[in-house]
Amino acid sequence: MNNINLFDTFSEFKELKSIDRATMMSIMEDVFRNVLIRQYGTDENFDIIVNIDKGDFEIWRNREVVEDGKLEDKSSQITLTDALLIDNDYEIGEEVTDEVKFSSFGRRAILSLRQNLTSRILELEKDNVYAKYKDRIGEIITGEVYQVWKKEILILDDDGNELILPKSEQIPSDYFHKGDNLKAIVYKVEMRNNNPLIILSRTSPIFLERLFELEVPEIFDGLITIKNIVRVPGERAKVAVESYDDRVDPVGACVGMKGARIHGIVRELRNENIDVINYSNNLQLFIARALSPAKVTSISINDETNKADVYLLPDQVSMAIGKGGLNIKLAGQLVGYDIDVYRESDEADDDDVNLDDFTDEIEGWIIDELKAIGCDTAKSVLDLKAEELEKRTDLEKETIVDVLNILRAEFE
Repeated sequence: MNNINLFDTFSEFKELKSIDRATMMSIMEDVFRNVLIRQYGTDENFDIIVNIDKGDFEIWRNREVVEDGKLEDKSSQITLTDALLIDNDYEIGEEVTDEVKFSSFGRRAILSLRQNLTSRILELEKDNVYAKYKDRIGEIITGEVYQVWKKEILILDDDGNELILPKSEQIPSDYFHKGDNLKAIVYKVEMRNNNPLIILSRTSPIFLERLFELEVPEIFDGLITIKNIVRVPGERAKVAVESYDDRVDPVGACVGMKGARIHGIVRELRNENIDVINYSNNLQLFIARALSPAKVTSISINDETNKADVYLLPDQVSMAIGKGGLNIKLAGQLVGYDIDVYRESDEADDDDVNLDDFTDEIEGWIIDELKAIGCDTAKSVLDLKAEELEKRTDLEKETIVDVLNILRAEFE
């Protein structure tokens, strides 16, 4: 075991990892001093010279010359006879400096030193990775898919660090192969079993926000501000934007010429539908915009209950609710209010009956389910097919059939 063998340990890491020169020299010296303390009981009278560039090091010991027979400490003193063997000019009281050969430490000490060095470098690298990504939470990164498992994907960054994208943070329609490039944000960073764990996400609203910053220069420059983002990953998202410059149309800037800017984001999100909405401090106007493409007739807001009753013409109700109720759900999350949709009363439909009049035949929770999708009258329910009602509500098919039969009987 010689100097080169030991420095191979350093070289293996130096080529792959970003450890600066000063830190590495400090680690090397510290490891050597630990060995000296075990060998000689102290390291105070030793000088260690580390030359990383040459892959070499030297250890020099300083001892005081004492009279023969008066040696009290072998580590810090040397007899005059032994000193004269090194150089015949030494006298009592002078300091002798001689080199300690690494081979004299013994095989066990050398192996221990190499293991300690390896361990310290690994620990330092783990700390560096943790610190690096702790400061990058919320940032978008690109990595290469290294391994695809059932519950997560292993990704490598440009430095070869391992990152994890759990199934729960993947868009449902995501499908990656080994070697694919993948974009995500740094979602969470923690130490688990003394190893850094970097969790990525593609479902977080922050991921969508960062994509807008990449595609829309006005957002990156601060001319346009994203006020809020809500999304159901892979299905639909709503983004409220505001411009501080009257000359800049925030929605137009985000969408781009012929949708060029928004299309890039939509493709990255696996064809997720994105509604870009002009933010307003006028709550009624903001709610109306959030329910787009439906056209709202009137809105009644109750600040105490944090609810908004929205009235629309019958042909606008289904658009306001959206497929699977997504539009109204996301609109409510965007504005921070629970939104209930009602059909605007129509004089030509005086023979229609309010669902609340059927409480003797239909349970209240079933009526509430139907109201939640904008069906507050008998005819509004009958206008929908059983399959559509089953898709939009949590009601079972048998329950829906019973309700439809009860409502039809009212008009027979």
